[in-house]
Amino acid sequence: MFDLFIIFCVVFILSICFSFFIKKIALKFNILDNPDGILKKHLKPTPLLGGTAIFLSFFLGLFLIHKQLVVGDLEYSHWIGVFVGACFLMLGGFLDDRYNLHPSRQIIFPLLAIISVIFGGVEISKITNPFGGFVFLDKCCLFSFLGNTYSFVSAFFVLVWLLGMMYTTKLLDGIDGLVTSITAVGALIIFLFTMTTRYYQPDIGLASLVLLASCLGFLLFNWHPAKIFLGEGGSLFLGYILGVLAVISGGKIAIALLVMGIPIMDVFLIIVNRLREKKNPFCFADRKHLHFKLLDLGISQQKVVIFYIIVSLIFGLSALFLQSLGKLLALGILVLIMFIIVVFLNYLNRFE
Repeated sequence: MFDLFIIFCVVFILSICFSFFIKKIALKFNILDNPDGILKKHLKPTPLLGGTAIFLSFFLGLFLIHKQLVVGDLEYSHWIGVFVGACFLMLGGFLDDRYNLHPSRQIIFPLLAIISVIFGGVEISKITNPFGGFVFLDKCCLFSFLGNTYSFVSAFFVLVWLLGMMYTTKLLDGIDGLVTSITAVGALIIFLFTMTTRYYQPDIGLASLVLLASCLGFLLFNWHPAKIFLGEGGSLFLGYILGVLAVISGGKIAIALLVMGIPIMDVFLIIVNRLREKKNPFCFADRKHLHFKLLDLGISQQKVVIFYIIVSLIFGLSALFLQSLGKLLALGILVLIMFIIVVFLNYLNRFE
């Protein structure tokens, strides 16, 4: 237990140091997010590239404990694939923060990240059937590449899952500290889950602890009023790494869904509404997200973030005690809560 505390403290301090220096670098090279008074209501230009600090502290932390990351079913090839994918995201994020890439070019980097993960050997081998047993994916529609065998079905599920997670955190990144806080909650839940006797996976638990420390160190600079923002690469990276941890921990996707339930449903509804309006759901931003609607009611940014944290904690912690059918029921309750919130907010909008 003392070793876990030391690891946490070292990575936490690294994250603080990297956040401080990345902030200075972004200011020096004028990589800033300028307020527009509509979506971007911060008071002054704010440095971007903050996700780089989490990226550096996370992978440096993993390097320091690398021998403990392959004590289970994982191999170094898995982690290398994850690292290469993250590098693509940070490169794409830097280019977007610096040159404001068109959305058709932005998506290239998440796709390259997912390809790196898949060819690194990360797969969804099976999905738990809530009514009993498993659905195996790694034996279906196989193909070979460079002497290794992969499953088209597993690769497709990994593609959809990671793209969904990345674009959830990307579109959620609208107020100070929100994405960083939710990712920290997800990392905490996966850490607790994988350190229990029943699901003991110390390699995944350590990686989750490192992610938690990286997020909390950065959160000191990202909490409202934020001194630095995640930037494009950072918002994508957090969804990516949380999604990867959910997969490599043995397909604990239900846990991530419970933690990210409200944000995922919010993004889903936004995408559906934009498609109904015959608009590209990824080419522009607006104030129709739940967090913006809560802000428009006069709730402070800090309180909105705390609301998301509490909901994510409650449903995430419930996963520690629920079986598959119970998790499905919890997801149903989340959908109901989101529906009630949307109806209530639409009702209030009639009187504006």
